Amino acid sequence: MNRNGLYAVIGALIVAVIALGIYVYREEQKPEGVELKIDDSGISIQKN
Repeated sequence: MNRNGLYAVIGALIVAVIALGIYVYREEQKPEGVELKIDDSGISIQKN
């Protein structure tokens, strides 16, 4: 594998780690409990 290919693999791994970190952070920030939505289609209740 040449250097450019190695740099591309390392870059892809870095992007994957950053994306996973953002996903985990957003999941941790979700409020726990019950979510109640009232809109045009009616009432929606979801347990988080």
